[in-house]
Amino acid sequence: MNQITVLFFATMRDHTGERRLTLEVPAGCTVGELKALIGERYPRAQGALEATLVSINREYAFDEDPIPDGAEVAFFPQVSGG
Repeated sequence: MNQITVLFFATMRDHTGERRLTLEVPAGCTVGELKALIGERYPRAQGALEATLVSINREYAFDEDPIPDGAEVAFFPQVSGG
């Protein structure tokens, strides 16, 4: 198991009611798998997770990217505008 820190920003914070979590995830867990775990734990966040941007250790990440032990994973909604 890997221990990670998860941060939620803006509306993702509203959907989860959390700012920061410390979670244990299986070794080799991907961003997509973490999204599924967050969606199960926080059903209100499920719809927003598909359009949510994710970073691992302050670098953008994609669903297939593995999350290393001790990582800081941040979830924040996409921003639109002109």
